Amino acid sequence: MTTGYFSSVDDVAERLAATGYLASPAVATTVFLADRLGKPLLVEGPAGVGKTELAKAVAEVAGARLVRLQCYEGVDESRALYEWNHAKQLLRITAGRDETWDETRTDIFSEEFLLPRPLLTAIRSAESTVLLVDEMDKADIEVEGLLLEVLSDFQITVPELGTITATRRPFVVLTSNAARELSEALRRRCLFLHIDFPEEELERRIVSTKVPGLGAALTTSVVRVVGALRAMDLRKAPSVAETIDWARTLLALGADELDETVVRDSLGVILKHQDDIQKAAAKLDLDAV
Repeated sequence: MTTGYFSSVDDVAERLAATGYLASPAVATTVFLADRLGKPLLVEGPAGVGKTELAKAVAEVAGARLVRLQCYEGVDESRALYEWNHAKQLLRITAGRDETWDETRTDIFSEEFLLPRPLLTAIRSAESTVLLVDEMDKADIEVEGLLLEVLSDFQITVPELGTITATRRPFVVLTSNAARELSEALRRRCLFLHIDFPEEELERRIVSTKVPGLGAALTTSVVRVVGALRAMDLRKAPSVAETIDWARTLLALGADELDETVVRDSLGVILKHQDDIQKAAAKLDLDAV
């Protein structure tokens, strides 16, 4: 069962570009294959390179509903799959005091009392859906076990109701910053895509698309300086998102060129640690870039 959103690799690239997402050939190819094969897509890479934005862009071009599970330490079955509306169940039990427990139990464990969370919502959706499981590496490894049934068979078992199988398979994107190693069982069920910092020319196109008011020369300078910063041994290299933020900052400041004063005063936009800012201020040679 495939989703059938795209007709070719070029179709992926062109339609994503129309949303402002400029995909490399590797990204466009992998998205096309995930769509054609009906396989979940696991996207890894540094923070801020466009992993989450890729899922959003696919949903936009496909006219699909985006269902997002934001992972974090401690997320569990009740937050990922479903839970029962305990307050409503208690009211129902109280209202039916004259009934037998078997009669009450059959009622309170029915659809009326079920609260679907992102995974179940995506599986049950009758409309086109993109399921985004964001920052999978932040969740405990037990959560991966919850995903295996979903990613293998696109179904979820609710003991009280039975197995719920997708009638329309969602396009699934899992993202990871590689803070921890994901299990082989999870990886086997997915196509894999690594998104790194883009090549200079692609990043220049991205900045021009996102910040069209910035001149071509200044855009080139911004991308080259960011590239030089990434080559330094920093605690946190600037991401594409931060490149765009810096470009917008320079536009707001009315800067015509990058000089030492402008760079020094705005380094906090792209570098988030004081020791990184100090290192960059000491080592960055604008004449060399």
